[in-house]
Formats: sequence, C-alpha cells, structure tokens
Amino acid sequence: MTQLLILFMATLIAAVMASAPPGLLNVNAAKISVEKGRKNGIMFSLGIAVMVMFQAYLAVRIAKFLSRNPEIIAWLMKAAVLIFAVLAVFFFIKASKSAKKPVTLEKGDMRNSFTKGMFLAALNLLQIPFYSGLNTFFHTQGIMNYEILDEVLFILGAGLGTFLVMYSYVLYFNKLENNTNTFSKNSNYILSGLMILLLIITLIRISYE
Repeated sequence: MTQLLILFMATLIAAVMASAPPGLLNVNAAKISVEKGRKNGIMFSLGIAVMVMFQAYLAVRIAKFLSRNPEIIAWLMKAAVLIFAVLAVFFFIKASKSAKKPVTLEKGDMRNSFTKGMFLAALNLLQIPFYSGLNTFFHTQGIMNYEILDEVLFILGAGLGTFLVMYSYVLYFNKLENNTNTFSKNSNYILSGLMILLLIITLIRISYE
C-alpha cells in the first residue's frame, strides 16, 4: 500500500512540475477561460487531462521498448521541432489578424473546448518520452511493478496532476476580467513566442543526444 501511495504521489508531483511552466496548454486554458468563460476553460483542461492519461498509458506500454530503441525518442524530438515551428507561425499570424479586433466574451460550446484540449495535448509529443522515462525510473527504484493497479495509479496521477495545473491557470486568469481584452489580444503573441522557445530547447536537446 505504501508503494502504491508513493507511486501515485510521485507521478502527480512530476505531472504538476512538468505542466506548471507557461506553455501551449496552460496558456490556452487561461485564454479560453478569459474569452469563453470558466466552464469552457475547465472543459478544455479536462480534455487535456484525458489525453495526458492516454499518453501516459502509451508510455507505460512502450517504456521498455523505448529504452531498447533510443532512436524512437530521437524521431519524436525531430517531429516536435516541426510541430513547434508550424504552431509558432500559426499563432503569430492569428495574433496579427486579430490585434485590431475587439474581443468579446463568447458563450462557446463546451464540447468543442473539450475536443480542442484533447487535440492540443495530442500535439505535445514530448509527453510520451517524458512519462516513459519517468515510468522506467520508477521501475528501477522498485516503485513501479507493472501490476494493473500500478499502471492505473500512474495514469491517474499523470492526468490529475496535469488537470490541477490547468485548473489553476483557469482560476487565476479568470479573475483578470478588467484585463480581458489586453490578455486576449496578446495571448497569441505569447503562444507564438513560447513555441519558438520550445523549438530552440528541443533543437538543443537533439544536438546533445
């Protein structure tokens, strides 16, 4: 029982630490909360959490395979560079087109917010090698035994930790109602800059591997 509690809490903390820095997902959660309301921000966050749990499930299944085939991780990193580059251009163009448009609060469809959260989380290919590495580390430390309950707690910890961070962003930015227009106009520029930063970091990691 102690081993299971440690596994769950360690995974949750790791997910929180991985999701806490401003990035594509949490900034989008804040943006949707400001533009379409808190409920849509929460649904977006749930969509992210569900996809992260699916990615964590894949990570558990292929952890041993990845450890024996490091070229797979290299391929994922190269694919991430292309995705970050495309997203950086996309958000910059979107920001340029919407910079002069007044921003109004939209009611929005919560189902669309949930789907969008899942889609954007799916683009974050670094989640799979991250949770695969984390899973492998836990296994070498005797925390992860690849039992069904172990795997379920690992997956739930990853999803819950991610959701808590996204929910925190939703709550924090939702309080900035007086600055809604300013934040909404600048958020796409922020996202574009973050994509460029992630692209540079990924290229650096590739060059060292």
